[in-house]
Amino acid sequence: MSATITTGEVLLEVQHVSKVYEEKKPQRGVRLPVVLDDVSLQIRAGEFIALLGPSGSGKSTLLRILAGLLNPSSGEVLFKGVPQYGPNSHLAIVFQSFALFPWFTVLQNVELGLQAQEVPRTQRLKRALSAIDLIGLDGFEDAYPKELSGGMRQRVGFARALVVEPELLFMDEPFSALDVLTAANLRKELMNLWQARKMPTKAIVMVTHNIEDAVSMADRILVLGADPGHIRAELQGLPITQRESKEEAYTQMVDLIYRIMTSPHTSVESLLPPEQQKTQTGVLQPPKPPRPYQTLPHVDIGDITGLIELVNASGGREDLYQLGRDLHLEVDDLLPMVEATDLLDLADTREGDLILTSTGQRFAEAGVLEEKQIFREQALARVTMLRHIVRDLQKDPDHTVSEEVYMDQLRERFSDDEAWSQLETIINWGRYAELFSYVEDRGVFRLEDPETSENTRS
Repeated sequence: MSATITTGEVLLEVQHVSKVYEEKKPQRGVRLPVVLDDVSLQIRAGEFIALLGPSGSGKSTLLRILAGLLNPSSGEVLFKGVPQYGPNSHLAIVFQSFALFPWFTVLQNVELGLQAQEVPRTQRLKRALSAIDLIGLDGFEDAYPKELSGGMRQRVGFARALVVEPELLFMDEPFSALDVLTAANLRKELMNLWQARKMPTKAIVMVTHNIEDAVSMADRILVLGADPGHIRAELQGLPITQRESKEEAYTQMVDLIYRIMTSPHTSVESLLPPEQQKTQTGVLQPPKPPRPYQTLPHVDIGDITGLIELVNASGGREDLYQLGRDLHLEVDDLLPMVEATDLLDLADTREGDLILTSTGQRFAEAGVLEEKQIFREQALARVTMLRHIVRDLQKDPDHTVSEEVYMDQLRERFSDDEAWSQLETIINWGRYAELFSYVEDRGVFRLEDPETSENTRS
């Protein structure tokens, strides 16, 4: 899938880039899971790009490939038409974690990038002080990171990135570690600098899980899909005058992105309202077909129950954007909960809303024992690996099966870390449904009631 824009010099480009998990000791015959699949993208001078997508869509992986910090498994990265191998010296990155050296002062932290470029001491000091002043840190040159608030530490990160005068500025979740007010203030100041062209950079690329940040800041929004990561939609950003939450166009754009991200197997074009179909000039990708195997969202049972009860209290239907705001959840936290309710057929997503099914309504109104029984029935009917585990336990003479049987199956489909995460979710859901017990120190599943006769057919 290609994402393009028609104006400005092409600074950085990836062509048909793919990335697979690289295990230290890959097993023979095991297909390595794909992180990114055939991604093509151009970054042009003068634009601010936001990369959005659910967990597992490869946002940060793509950013690191663009920066030269990761090598693609296939495809090519070009800077001004020249193939790139290794870190790109023409860009700088601001990370979520600040990444400051605690034994250095603010001034010394900012100077670090210039030391690597062997800039003379006098010029280094001048440029560092200028960057500190630009980003609003004047007066804190001799302070150490431990003396600064989170917002001030992130300002040091911005100053350190800008002091090298990069042509491209990358930001990986730059506001997610900050409180709401600090993030809003820093976001506003950054945009003022960018729009006034006071920053020494020609283009900005930001990875974010915050839809509102993307809509309020970006000239172009790329929505990635997962399993594997791919560019699902390219949306033209709003005019500067419409990037306020009070504007109707802002609300419509936020709602559209929620609809896209919560409907992974629906055509993006079909999700656009008529008025946006006429004005939206971005490239829209047909939906990827579902994986040939099941991926479980990592969600606690209590979160599923709480979400279903909340939607039921609102009449059985609730806007996802409003749900996220009410629950103070970013889209990356809300989406797994929505996926879980859909997987268990407790709710459906439609037009940006979460709508309870008849089973979901029964679940919301049930007592504790009936609620558990409904979950048990839905899990057995709709979660393939749970059915397989119960079936295997019933067939085994001792009604006991090692976890390694299922880990071997999961490793054929996922990275080792994700395979363990999938197994943990299976264990938690199965225990809650009282389908089996799990003996952690032995790593085995056990069927406590061999007479269990639920439908466990594959």
